[in-house]
Amino acid sequence: MKKDQIKAGVTLSLLSLLLNTLVSLLYTPFLLYKMGQSEFGLYSLAASVVGYLTILDFGLGHAVVRFTAIYRTLDDKENEYNLNGIFFIVYTCIGIIAAVAGIILYLNAEYMFSEKMTAIEVERIKILFLLMTFNLAVSFPLGIFNSIVVAYEEFVFSKVVSIIKVIISPCIMIPLLIFGYRAIGMVVVATVLNIWLLTINMWYCLTKLKVKVHFGKFDLGLLSEISVFSFYGFLNLIVDRMTWHAGQLILGVVSGTVAVAVYSVAIQLNNYYLEFSTAISWVLLPRLTAMFAKGATDQDFSEMFIKVGRIQYILIGYILGGFLLVGQSFINLWAGPGYERAFLIACFIMIPVTFPLIQNTGIGILQAQNKQRFRSVLFVFIALMNILVSIPLGKRFGGLGCASGIALALILSTVIMNVYYYKKINLNIPRFWKEITIMTIPITIAFCSSFILGKFIGNVGIFAILAKAITYTVVYLPSMWILGMNHYEKNLFYHPLKKMIKK
Repeated sequence: MKKDQIKAGVTLSLLSLLLNTLVSLLYTPFLLYKMGQSEFGLYSLAASVVGYLTILDFGLGHAVVRFTAIYRTLDDKENEYNLNGIFFIVYTCIGIIAAVAGIILYLNAEYMFSEKMTAIEVERIKILFLLMTFNLAVSFPLGIFNSIVVAYEEFVFSKVVSIIKVIISPCIMIPLLIFGYRAIGMVVVATVLNIWLLTINMWYCLTKLKVKVHFGKFDLGLLSEISVFSFYGFLNLIVDRMTWHAGQLILGVVSGTVAVAVYSVAIQLNNYYLEFSTAISWVLLPRLTAMFAKGATDQDFSEMFIKVGRIQYILIGYILGGFLLVGQSFINLWAGPGYERAFLIACFIMIPVTFPLIQNTGIGILQAQNKQRFRSVLFVFIALMNILVSIPLGKRFGGLGCASGIALALILSTVIMNVYYYKKINLNIPRFWKEITIMTIPITIAFCSSFILGKFIGNVGIFAILAKAITYTVVYLPSMWILGMNHYEKNLFYHPLKKMIKK
């Protein structure tokens, strides 16, 4: 049953991402047009700054999944329910701290941004700070139930809720934008919708999964164990914010809202790319934890690492090649004038981030084995280096300078982590890269042939974009099937198709 949940979870996760990407691609040009570059930059900057408060999660989300999965494997309901009570109390305290931090941001907004912003922009960003902080403060205690759903491997429900959110959100936002409500109206709707969906998760856990939350026994020993595990997750959260959101803050201080808007479009495209990779790996932490609890060998983890990495590469290799082929024309058509440089910024990030993306199962293996210390500490130093490099580069080259800092950090961290995976975790890294190299051949064939044929098609208009994309897809699929995919991967595609044909 749970294997079916994993397969369905991956399928629905990809469906949710496709739907979210499609909706966003259609919705974003309208959003940019109605908001304007300055207002969109203001919204992106506020979201980036308040987003730093998510580090208050302290990595507890992964801890909920890991420890709940362990207790479920051991069928220890009493400790599981006590665990839920501990997490709920801790998250409530974190929510209160987030609210206080939001008020501090509100009071200091003028000091932070008055040099590059008008008085009206400063007042609007202060309101955005308050609204976004309230949303985050409520999300902390209620968010525990989403982690429990994942720990129970109820991936179908989790992704159905995500799909509902994807559909409802633009249906509400578009009329608001038409009637003149811009960033503030968007944040109000996003807050209400988020709280509603979190409440649905809570209802599902309490009524359908029969999850209980006990407050009677506050186990300090367990809390200490959770704290040690979560500390490294906390470092990962800091690194994530420093890597993907420092650029907006740097540009907001040294360049203004227009530069933030262009950079944010590139980051948004990169976020789509990241999500397609994690759509596969996000379901694996409970399973990897169970493997560890049952005594899985290094060979077992190595096989999982390579198998998932190959599947991820089939998907994101296709996306990367397609973006390099039509990305510039697409951004010109999609975002409109003023965003042309977003393509080059996105390329500087998406190409090097491909390597850690196809290895993110390794993160789950480290978490399952509680061996994430080295990676967490390493990435803190890498992220600090990124910021130190990005500040002068951002002043000199704008968004492209910030992207260069990220690219350097990604390449360096990937090299070091591959040595660590091979030497300390005993993953078969040479075999991994040998297989990835072979799989790169059909991607290269598809890109080069489509690029050459594209010279006869042109670069302007939606017809040229579609013609190149179709050509690339027609070449990519048979090339990858013949030259890249193994028997297991072919069956992943062939068996569902065979069932559909039978029906």
